[in-house]
Amino acid sequence: MGSVSSEKTVTGYAAHDASGILTPFTYTLRQTGPEDVLIKVLYCGICHTDIHQTKNHLGMSKYPMVPGHEVVGEVVEVGSDVTRFHTGDTVGAGVIVGCCRTCEPCKANIEQYCSKRIWSYNDVYTDGKPTQGGFASAMVVDQKFVVKIPAGLAAEQVGPLLCAGLTVYSPLKHFGLMRSGLKGGILGLGGVGHMGVKIAKAMGHHVTVISSSDRKRTEAMEHLGADAYLVSSDEAAMGAAAEGLDYIIDTVPVFHPLEPYLPLLKVNGQIILMGVINQPMQFITPMIMLGRKSISGSFIGSMAETEEMLEFCEKKGLSSMIEIVKFDQINEAMERLERNDVRYRFVVDVAGSKQIA
Repeated sequence: MGSVSSEKTVTGYAAHDASGILTPFTYTLRQTGPEDVLIKVLYCGICHTDIHQTKNHLGMSKYPMVPGHEVVGEVVEVGSDVTRFHTGDTVGAGVIVGCCRTCEPCKANIEQYCSKRIWSYNDVYTDGKPTQGGFASAMVVDQKFVVKIPAGLAAEQVGPLLCAGLTVYSPLKHFGLMRSGLKGGILGLGGVGHMGVKIAKAMGHHVTVISSSDRKRTEAMEHLGADAYLVSSDEAAMGAAAEGLDYIIDTVPVFHPLEPYLPLLKVNGQIILMGVINQPMQFITPMIMLGRKSISGSFIGSMAETEEMLEFCEKKGLSSMIEIVKFDQINEAMERLERNDVRYRFVVDVAGSKQIA
Protein backbone atom coordinates (compact mmCIF):
# COMPACT_ATOMS: atom_id res chain seq x y z
CA MET A 1 0.00 0.00 0.00
CA GLY A 2 1.28 3.48 -0.83
CA SER A 3 1.53 6.50 1.42
CA VAL A 4 -1.68 7.37 3.26
CA SER A 5 -1.16 11.05 2.40
CA SER A 6 -1.80 10.49 -1.29
CA GLU A 7 -3.56 8.10 -3.61
CA LYS A 8 -2.87 4.51 -2.59
CA THR A 9 -1.67 1.85 -4.98
CA VAL A 10 -3.36 -1.46 -4.24
CA THR A 11 -3.58 -4.90 -5.81
CA GLY A 12 -6.81 -6.77 -6.25
CA TYR A 13 -8.25 -9.57 -8.34
CA ALA A 14 -10.27 -8.34 -11.31
CA ALA A 15 -12.40 -9.71 -14.11
CA HIS A 16 -11.43 -8.23 -17.47
CA ASP A 17 -14.23 -9.65 -19.61
CA ALA A 18 -17.41 -11.73 -19.42
CA SER A 19 -15.45 -14.95 -18.89
CA GLY A 20 -15.41 -13.86 -15.26
CA ILE A 21 -11.84 -15.11 -14.77
CA LEU A 22 -10.10 -13.13 -12.05
CA THR A 23 -6.45 -12.13 -12.30
CA PRO A 24 -4.20 -9.71 -10.35
CA PHE A 25 -4.89 -6.05 -11.07
CA THR A 26 -3.12 -2.98 -9.72
CA TYR A 27 -4.96 0.34 -9.41
CA THR A 28 -5.17 3.43 -7.21
CA LEU A 29 -7.64 4.33 -4.49
CA ARG A 30 -8.81 7.88 -3.97
CA GLN A 31 -7.28 9.97 -1.22
CA THR A 32 -8.89 9.53 2.19
CA GLY A 33 -11.36 12.42 2.41
CA PRO A 34 -12.70 14.08 5.56
CA GLU A 35 -15.60 11.57 5.87
CA ASP A 36 -13.67 8.53 4.65
CA VAL A 37 -12.23 5.45 6.32
CA LEU A 38 -9.26 3.60 4.83
CA ILE A 39 -9.74 -0.11 5.44
CA LYS A 40 -7.10 -2.82 5.18
CA VAL A 41 -9.16 -5.75 3.91
CA LEU A 42 -8.81 -8.88 6.03
CA TYR A 43 -11.60 -11.06 4.63
CA CYS A 44 -14.18 -10.80 1.88
CA GLY A 45 -17.08 -13.15 1.25
CA ILE A 46 -18.04 -14.37 -2.21
CA CYS A 47 -21.68 -13.85 -3.20
CA HIS A 48 -23.66 -15.24 -6.14
CA THR A 49 -24.06 -11.63 -7.27
CA ASP A 50 -20.30 -11.55 -7.86
CA ILE A 51 -20.83 -14.22 -10.52
CA HIS A 52 -23.67 -12.25 -12.14
CA GLN A 53 -21.52 -9.15 -12.28
CA THR A 54 -18.20 -10.61 -13.38
CA LYS A 55 -19.90 -12.65 -16.12
CA ASN A 56 -22.16 -9.79 -17.24
CA HIS A 57 -25.34 -11.79 -16.66
CA LEU A 58 -27.24 -8.54 -16.13
CA GLY A 59 -25.74 -6.79 -19.17
CA MET A 60 -24.30 -3.88 -17.18
CA SER A 61 -20.77 -4.96 -16.34
CA LYS A 62 -17.81 -2.64 -16.78
CA TYR A 63 -14.25 -3.94 -16.86
CA PRO A 64 -11.77 -4.24 -15.29
CA MET A 65 -13.90 -5.10 -12.27
CA VAL A 66 -12.72 -6.01 -8.77
CA PRO A 67 -15.72 -7.71 -7.13
CA GLY A 68 -16.46 -8.33 -3.47
CA HIS A 69 -19.08 -6.66 -1.26
CA GLU A 70 -18.84 -8.64 1.99
CA VAL A 71 -15.82 -6.84 3.35
CA VAL A 72 -14.28 -7.12 6.81
CA GLY A 73 -11.13 -5.22 7.60
CA GLU A 74 -9.10 -3.07 9.93
CA VAL A 75 -9.23 0.70 9.97
CA VAL A 76 -5.77 2.08 9.15
CA GLU A 77 -6.66 5.73 8.56
CA VAL A 78 -9.63 8.01 9.20
CA GLY A 79 -10.54 11.36 7.71
CA SER A 80 -10.57 14.55 9.74
CA ASP A 81 -14.36 14.52 10.21
CA VAL A 82 -14.73 10.83 11.07
CA THR A 83 -16.05 10.40 14.60
CA ARG A 84 -17.44 6.86 14.67
CA PHE A 85 -14.26 4.93 13.90
CA HIS A 86 -10.64 4.85 15.00
CA THR A 87 -7.51 3.18 13.68
CA GLY A 88 -7.39 -0.44 14.74
CA ASP A 89 -11.17 -0.93 14.70
CA THR A 90 -12.51 -4.05 13.00
CA VAL A 91 -15.20 -2.91 10.58
CA GLY A 92 -17.35 -4.08 7.72
CA ALA A 93 -18.48 -2.62 4.39
CA GLY A 94 -21.23 -4.01 2.20
CA VAL A 95 -23.10 -3.69 -1.08
CA ILE A 96 -23.37 0.08 -1.37
CA VAL A 97 -20.88 2.87 -0.65
CA GLY A 98 -22.82 5.99 -1.57
CA CYS A 99 -26.27 7.58 -1.85
CA CYS A 100 -27.72 11.03 -2.58
CA ARG A 101 -28.74 11.69 1.08
CA THR A 102 -31.63 13.94 -0.03
CA CYS A 103 -34.32 11.65 -1.49
CA GLU A 104 -37.18 10.16 0.53
CA PRO A 105 -35.51 6.76 1.06
CA CYS A 106 -32.31 8.46 2.25
CA LYS A 107 -34.21 10.72 4.63
CA ALA A 108 -36.06 7.64 5.92
CA ASN A 109 -32.72 5.89 6.57
CA ILE A 110 -33.39 3.19 3.97
CA GLU A 111 -30.58 4.38 1.75
CA GLN A 112 -30.38 1.03 -0.04
CA TYR A 113 -33.46 2.16 -2.02
CA CYS A 114 -31.93 5.46 -3.13
CA SER A 115 -32.15 5.65 -6.93
CA LYS A 116 -28.66 7.18 -6.95
CA ARG A 117 -27.07 4.55 -4.73
CA ILE A 118 -23.45 3.78 -5.54
CA TRP A 119 -22.46 0.13 -5.65
CA SER A 120 -19.29 -0.99 -3.94
CA TYR A 121 -17.99 -2.11 -7.33
CA ASN A 122 -18.97 -1.92 -11.00
CA ASP A 123 -20.10 1.66 -10.52
CA VAL A 124 -18.74 5.21 -10.66
CA TYR A 125 -18.05 7.19 -7.49
CA THR A 126 -18.74 10.90 -7.02
CA ASP A 127 -15.16 11.69 -8.08
CA GLY A 128 -15.74 10.04 -11.46
CA LYS A 129 -13.51 7.05 -10.74
CA PRO A 130 -14.80 3.46 -10.95
CA THR A 131 -15.60 1.78 -7.68
CA GLN A 132 -13.76 -1.44 -6.91
CA GLY A 133 -14.65 -4.03 -4.30
CA GLY A 134 -13.19 -6.09 -1.53
CA PHE A 135 -11.16 -8.62 -3.51
CA ALA A 136 -8.27 -6.26 -2.88
CA SER A 137 -5.79 -5.26 -0.21
CA ALA A 138 -7.60 -2.05 0.75
CA MET A 139 -10.70 0.10 0.24
CA VAL A 140 -11.63 3.70 0.99
CA VAL A 141 -15.26 3.94 2.17
CA ASP A 142 -17.42 6.83 3.40
CA GLN A 143 -18.00 6.37 7.14
CA LYS A 144 -21.79 6.28 6.62
CA PHE A 145 -21.38 2.92 4.88
CA VAL A 146 -19.01 1.38 7.41
CA VAL A 147 -20.15 -0.62 10.42
CA LYS A 148 -18.21 -1.66 13.51
CA ILE A 149 -17.99 -5.41 14.06
CA PRO A 150 -19.13 -6.51 17.55
CA ALA A 151 -16.36 -8.04 19.64
CA GLY A 152 -18.22 -11.32 20.00
CA LEU A 153 -18.20 -12.08 16.26
CA ALA A 154 -15.19 -13.70 14.56
CA ALA A 155 -13.89 -11.50 11.74
CA GLU A 156 -13.77 -14.33 9.18
CA GLN A 157 -17.43 -15.17 9.86
CA VAL A 158 -18.85 -11.68 9.47
CA GLY A 159 -18.55 -11.03 5.71
CA PRO A 160 -21.53 -13.18 4.69
CA LEU A 161 -23.63 -11.64 7.46
CA LEU A 162 -23.23 -8.24 5.77
CA CYS A 163 -25.04 -9.59 2.70
CA ALA A 164 -26.78 -12.92 3.29
CA GLY A 165 -27.60 -12.26 6.94
CA LEU A 166 -28.80 -8.72 6.31
CA THR A 167 -30.82 -9.75 3.25
CA VAL A 168 -32.89 -12.06 5.46
CA TYR A 169 -33.05 -9.88 8.58
CA SER A 170 -34.30 -6.73 6.84
CA PRO A 171 -37.58 -8.09 5.38
CA LEU A 172 -38.39 -10.08 8.49
CA LYS A 173 -38.18 -6.82 10.42
CA HIS A 174 -39.94 -4.63 7.84
CA PHE A 175 -42.89 -6.96 7.30
CA GLY A 176 -43.44 -7.55 11.02
CA LEU A 177 -42.23 -11.13 10.93
CA MET A 178 -39.83 -11.07 13.89
CA ARG A 179 -42.34 -12.25 16.50
CA SER A 180 -42.02 -15.78 17.77
CA GLY A 181 -44.43 -18.55 16.83
CA LEU A 182 -44.59 -17.87 13.09
CA LYS A 183 -44.21 -20.59 10.51
CA GLY A 184 -41.77 -19.74 7.75
CA GLY A 185 -40.41 -21.39 4.65
CA ILE A 186 -36.90 -21.00 3.25
CA LEU A 187 -36.82 -21.77 -0.47
CA GLY A 188 -33.29 -22.72 -1.49
CA LEU A 189 -30.55 -23.70 0.92
CA GLY A 190 -27.55 -21.74 -0.26
CA GLY A 191 -25.67 -18.80 1.23
CA VAL A 192 -28.75 -16.68 1.92
CA GLY A 193 -30.97 -19.67 2.66
CA HIS A 194 -28.79 -21.13 5.38
CA MET A 195 -28.72 -17.76 7.15
CA GLY A 196 -32.48 -17.58 6.71
CA VAL A 197 -32.87 -20.82 8.63
CA LYS A 198 -30.54 -19.67 11.40
CA ILE A 199 -32.05 -16.22 11.83
CA ALA A 200 -35.67 -17.38 11.63
CA LYS A 201 -35.01 -20.12 14.18
CA ALA A 202 -33.33 -17.59 16.48
CA MET A 203 -36.51 -15.49 16.25
CA GLY A 204 -38.54 -18.45 17.47
CA HIS A 205 -40.08 -19.52 14.16
CA HIS A 206 -41.01 -23.00 12.98
CA VAL A 207 -38.87 -23.29 9.83
CA THR A 208 -39.45 -25.45 6.76
CA VAL A 209 -36.72 -25.75 4.16
CA ILE A 210 -38.03 -26.20 0.61
CA SER A 211 -35.61 -27.67 -1.92
CA SER A 212 -35.64 -29.27 -5.35
CA SER A 213 -34.09 -32.50 -4.07
CA ASP A 214 -33.63 -34.52 -0.89
CA ARG A 215 -29.87 -33.97 -0.97
CA LYS A 216 -29.73 -31.33 1.77
CA ARG A 217 -32.29 -32.80 4.16
CA THR A 218 -29.78 -34.00 6.76
CA GLU A 219 -27.88 -30.73 6.60
CA ALA A 220 -31.05 -28.67 7.01
CA MET A 221 -32.54 -30.72 9.83
CA GLU A 222 -29.54 -31.86 11.84
CA HIS A 223 -26.98 -29.12 11.33
CA LEU A 224 -29.06 -25.98 10.77
CA GLY A 225 -31.99 -26.92 12.99
CA ALA A 226 -34.85 -26.71 10.50
CA ASP A 227 -38.13 -28.20 11.73
CA ALA A 228 -39.31 -29.65 8.41
CA TYR A 229 -38.05 -30.30 4.90
CA LEU A 230 -40.05 -30.34 1.67
CA VAL A 231 -38.95 -31.57 -1.74
CA SER A 232 -40.80 -29.41 -4.25
CA SER A 233 -41.30 -32.30 -6.71
CA ASP A 234 -43.02 -34.45 -4.05
CA GLU A 235 -46.63 -33.58 -4.86
CA ALA A 236 -48.09 -35.50 -1.94
CA ALA A 237 -45.85 -33.81 0.62
CA MET A 238 -46.39 -30.38 -0.93
CA GLY A 239 -50.15 -30.95 -0.90
CA ALA A 240 -50.11 -32.00 2.74
CA ALA A 241 -48.19 -28.82 3.62
CA ALA A 242 -50.65 -26.49 1.86
CA GLU A 243 -51.77 -23.34 3.69
CA GLY A 244 -49.29 -23.91 6.49
CA LEU A 245 -46.78 -21.07 6.17
CA ASP A 246 -46.97 -17.42 7.18
CA TYR A 247 -44.18 -16.51 4.79
CA ILE A 248 -41.67 -17.95 2.33
CA ILE A 249 -38.26 -16.39 1.79
CA ASP A 250 -37.34 -17.23 -1.81
CA THR A 251 -33.55 -17.20 -2.13
CA VAL A 252 -33.24 -19.04 -5.46
CA PRO A 253 -31.06 -16.97 -7.86
CA VAL A 254 -32.17 -18.66 -11.11
CA PHE A 255 -35.48 -18.70 -12.97
CA HIS A 256 -38.21 -20.83 -11.40
CA PRO A 257 -42.04 -20.75 -11.46
CA LEU A 258 -43.79 -19.63 -8.30
CA GLU A 259 -46.91 -21.81 -8.72
CA PRO A 260 -45.62 -24.76 -6.68
CA TYR A 261 -44.96 -22.58 -3.63
CA LEU A 262 -47.89 -20.17 -3.44
CA PRO A 263 -50.32 -22.88 -2.20
CA LEU A 264 -48.06 -23.39 0.83
CA LEU A 265 -48.99 -19.94 2.16
CA LYS A 266 -51.78 -19.27 4.61
CA VAL A 267 -54.36 -16.57 3.93
CA ASN A 268 -52.48 -13.25 4.03
CA GLY A 269 -49.19 -15.10 3.62
CA GLN A 270 -46.42 -13.68 1.51
CA ILE A 271 -43.50 -14.81 -0.54
CA ILE A 272 -40.47 -12.52 -0.39
CA LEU A 273 -38.17 -12.58 -3.41
CA MET A 274 -34.43 -12.25 -2.87
CA GLY A 275 -32.74 -13.96 -5.80
CA VAL A 276 -31.43 -11.75 -8.61
CA ILE A 277 -33.07 -13.14 -11.78
CA ASN A 278 -33.06 -11.53 -15.22
CA GLN A 279 -36.13 -13.38 -16.53
CA PRO A 280 -39.84 -12.80 -15.82
CA MET A 281 -41.29 -14.85 -12.95
CA GLN A 282 -44.32 -17.06 -13.50
CA PHE A 283 -47.62 -17.46 -11.62
CA ILE A 284 -51.37 -17.19 -12.22
CA THR A 285 -53.32 -14.48 -10.42
CA PRO A 286 -56.03 -16.60 -8.72
CA MET A 287 -53.30 -18.25 -6.66
CA ILE A 288 -52.69 -14.82 -5.12
CA MET A 289 -56.24 -13.47 -5.10
CA LEU A 290 -57.98 -16.41 -3.45
CA GLY A 291 -55.80 -16.23 -0.36
CA ARG A 292 -55.10 -12.50 -0.28
CA LYS A 293 -51.49 -13.49 -0.59
CA SER A 294 -48.71 -11.19 -1.68
CA ILE A 295 -45.45 -11.30 -3.57
CA SER A 296 -42.85 -8.82 -2.42
CA GLY A 297 -39.16 -8.18 -2.75
CA SER A 298 -36.42 -6.90 -0.51
CA PHE A 299 -32.92 -5.63 -1.15
CA ILE A 300 -30.17 -6.07 1.45
CA GLY A 301 -30.93 -3.64 4.31
CA SER A 302 -30.08 -0.25 5.72
CA MET A 303 -26.97 0.62 7.66
CA ALA A 304 -29.08 0.86 10.82
CA GLU A 305 -30.43 -2.63 10.15
CA THR A 306 -26.89 -3.85 9.51
CA GLU A 307 -25.88 -2.78 13.01
CA GLU A 308 -29.04 -4.35 14.48
CA MET A 309 -28.46 -7.59 12.62
CA LEU A 310 -24.86 -7.89 13.80
CA GLU A 311 -25.93 -7.23 17.39
CA PHE A 312 -28.69 -9.84 17.00
CA CYS A 313 -26.21 -12.41 15.67
CA GLU A 314 -23.79 -11.68 18.50
CA LYS A 315 -26.56 -12.00 21.11
CA LYS A 316 -27.90 -15.24 19.61
CA GLY A 317 -24.48 -16.73 18.87
CA LEU A 318 -25.15 -16.92 15.13
CA SER A 319 -22.48 -17.21 12.46
CA SER A 320 -22.36 -18.15 8.81
CA MET A 321 -21.05 -21.54 7.69
CA ILE A 322 -18.01 -20.81 5.56
CA GLU A 323 -15.14 -22.29 3.63
CA ILE A 324 -12.03 -20.10 3.62
CA VAL A 325 -9.97 -19.79 0.43
CA LYS A 326 -7.06 -17.66 -0.71
CA PHE A 327 -6.62 -15.82 -3.98
CA ASP A 328 -4.85 -18.71 -5.67
CA GLN A 329 -8.16 -20.59 -5.29
CA ILE A 330 -10.49 -17.74 -6.22
CA ASN A 331 -11.46 -18.88 -9.73
CA GLU A 332 -12.09 -22.42 -8.55
CA ALA A 333 -14.23 -21.04 -5.72
CA MET A 334 -16.28 -18.95 -8.15
CA GLU A 335 -16.85 -22.01 -10.35
CA ARG A 336 -17.86 -24.12 -7.37
CA LEU A 337 -20.26 -21.43 -6.15
CA GLU A 338 -21.92 -21.37 -9.55
CA ARG A 339 -22.46 -25.15 -9.16
CA ASN A 340 -23.72 -24.63 -5.58
CA ASP A 341 -20.78 -26.70 -4.39
CA VAL A 342 -20.13 -24.93 -1.09
CA ARG A 343 -21.41 -25.10 2.49
CA TYR A 344 -22.57 -22.33 2.40
CA ARG A 345 -20.37 -19.35 1.68
CA PHE A 346 -16.81 -18.89 0.49
CA VAL A 347 -14.73 -16.29 2.28
CA VAL A 348 -11.43 -15.05 0.85
CA ASP A 349 -8.59 -14.70 3.35
CA VAL A 350 -7.41 -11.51 1.69
CA ALA A 351 -4.74 -10.48 4.17
CA GLY A 352 -3.38 -14.01 4.26
CA SER A 353 -3.05 -14.34 0.49
CA LYS A 354 0.53 -13.93 -0.63
CA GLN A 355 -0.70 -13.01 -4.12
CA ILE A 356 -1.46 -9.45 -2.99
CA ALA A 357 0.85 -9.14 0.01
